[in-house]
Amino acid sequence: QVQVVESGGGLVQPGGSLRLSCEASGIIFSIYTMGWYRQAPGKQRELAARIIGSGTTDYADSVKGRFAISRDGAKNTVYLQMNSLKPEDTAVYYCNAQHDFSTTMSYWGRGTQVTVSS
Repeated sequence: QVQVVESGGGLVQPGGSLRLSCEASGIIFSIYTMGWYRQAPGKQRELAARIIGSGTTDYADSVKGRFAISRDGAKNTVYLQMNSLKPEDTAVYYCNAQHDFSTTMSYWGRGTQVTVSS
Protein backbone atom coordinates (compact mmCIF):
# COMPACT_ATOMS: atom_id res chain seq x y z
CA GLN A 1 0.00 0.00 0.00
CA VAL A 2 1.41 3.35 -1.08
CA GLN A 3 1.26 6.25 1.35
CA VAL A 4 2.40 9.83 0.83
CA VAL A 5 2.31 11.97 3.95
CA GLU A 6 3.19 15.66 4.20
CA SER A 7 4.13 17.60 7.31
CA GLY A 8 5.58 20.94 8.31
CA GLY A 9 3.00 23.49 7.23
CA GLY A 10 1.84 26.35 9.39
CA LEU A 11 1.53 30.10 9.80
CA VAL A 12 4.56 32.27 9.13
CA GLN A 13 5.17 35.98 8.73
CA PRO A 14 6.24 37.46 5.39
CA GLY A 15 9.98 37.02 4.94
CA GLY A 16 10.01 33.95 7.14
CA SER A 17 10.92 30.33 6.42
CA LEU A 18 9.30 26.91 6.63
CA ARG A 19 10.45 23.41 5.75
CA LEU A 20 7.97 20.89 4.45
CA SER A 21 8.59 17.15 4.59
CA CYS A 22 6.97 14.34 2.66
CA GLU A 23 7.50 10.67 3.39
CA ALA A 24 6.52 8.10 0.77
CA SER A 25 6.13 4.45 1.71
CA GLY A 26 5.30 1.40 -0.38
CA ILE A 27 7.29 2.55 -3.43
CA ILE A 28 10.77 2.14 -4.86
CA PHE A 29 11.73 5.69 -4.04
CA SER A 30 14.65 5.98 -6.46
CA ILE A 31 12.48 5.55 -9.56
CA TYR A 32 9.93 8.17 -8.60
CA THR A 33 10.05 11.86 -9.36
CA MET A 34 8.94 13.68 -6.24
CA GLY A 35 7.13 16.96 -6.60
CA TRP A 36 5.62 19.69 -4.48
CA TYR A 37 2.49 21.26 -5.88
CA ARG A 38 0.39 24.02 -4.40
CA GLN A 39 -3.16 25.22 -4.71
CA ALA A 40 -4.30 28.63 -3.53
CA PRO A 41 -7.99 29.40 -2.93
CA GLY A 42 -9.82 29.82 -6.22
CA LYS A 43 -6.79 28.80 -8.29
CA GLN A 44 -5.64 25.68 -10.05
CA ARG A 45 -3.05 23.39 -8.56
CA GLU A 46 0.43 24.27 -9.85
CA LEU A 47 3.88 22.80 -9.67
CA ALA A 48 6.22 24.51 -7.22
CA ALA A 49 9.24 22.21 -7.47
CA ARG A 50 10.21 18.65 -8.36
CA ILE A 51 13.23 16.42 -8.13
CA ILE A 52 14.07 13.24 -9.99
CA GLY A 53 16.03 10.31 -8.58
CA SER A 54 19.35 11.61 -9.90
CA GLY A 55 18.84 14.86 -8.02
CA THR A 56 17.99 17.08 -10.98
CA THR A 57 15.54 19.76 -9.91
CA ASP A 58 12.95 21.95 -11.57
CA TYR A 59 11.27 25.04 -10.10
CA ALA A 60 8.40 27.32 -10.97
CA ASP A 61 9.63 30.81 -11.85
CA SER A 62 7.70 32.24 -8.91
CA VAL A 63 9.76 30.29 -6.36
CA LYS A 64 13.22 30.19 -7.98
CA GLY A 65 15.90 31.46 -5.66
CA ARG A 66 13.62 31.17 -2.62
CA PHE A 67 12.64 27.48 -2.44
CA ALA A 68 14.91 24.45 -2.45
CA ILE A 69 13.80 20.87 -2.94
CA SER A 70 15.87 17.90 -1.80
CA ARG A 71 15.43 14.19 -1.23
CA ASP A 72 16.81 11.58 1.15
CA GLY A 73 16.70 8.08 -0.30
CA ALA A 74 17.51 6.45 3.02
CA LYS A 75 14.37 7.95 4.52
CA ASN A 76 12.12 7.92 1.41
CA THR A 77 11.56 11.58 2.14
CA VAL A 78 11.51 14.76 0.09
CA TYR A 79 11.85 18.22 1.58
CA LEU A 80 10.90 21.70 0.48
CA GLN A 81 12.83 24.49 2.17
CA MET A 82 10.91 27.72 1.69
CA ASN A 83 12.64 31.02 2.41
CA SER A 84 11.67 34.66 1.96
CA LEU A 85 8.03 33.66 2.03
CA LYS A 86 5.44 36.00 0.57
CA PRO A 87 1.69 36.23 1.15
CA GLU A 88 1.17 34.90 -2.38
CA ASP A 89 2.85 31.66 -1.30
CA THR A 90 -0.19 30.94 0.85
CA ALA A 91 -1.70 27.67 -0.37
CA VAL A 92 -2.24 24.04 0.40
CA TYR A 93 0.97 22.23 -0.53
CA TYR A 94 0.67 18.72 -1.89
CA CYS A 95 3.36 16.12 -2.32
CA ASN A 96 3.30 13.89 -5.41
CA ALA A 97 5.19 10.71 -6.22
CA GLN A 98 5.29 10.05 -9.98
CA HIS A 99 6.75 6.80 -11.33
CA ASP A 100 9.42 7.61 -13.91
CA PHE A 101 8.16 4.95 -16.39
CA SER A 102 4.43 4.83 -15.78
CA THR A 103 2.04 7.75 -16.09
CA THR A 104 -0.65 5.90 -14.16
CA MET A 105 1.47 5.30 -11.07
CA SER A 106 1.07 8.71 -9.45
CA TYR A 107 0.33 9.18 -5.78
CA TRP A 108 -0.72 12.26 -3.84
CA GLY A 109 -0.67 13.24 -0.22
CA ARG A 110 -3.55 15.00 1.49
CA GLY A 111 -1.77 18.33 1.62
CA THR A 112 -0.48 20.69 4.28
CA GLN A 113 -1.58 24.30 4.72
CA VAL A 114 0.98 27.09 4.46
CA THR A 115 -0.22 30.55 5.41
CA VAL A 116 2.00 33.61 5.05
CA SER A 117 0.52 36.54 6.90
CA SER A 118 1.43 39.24 9.38
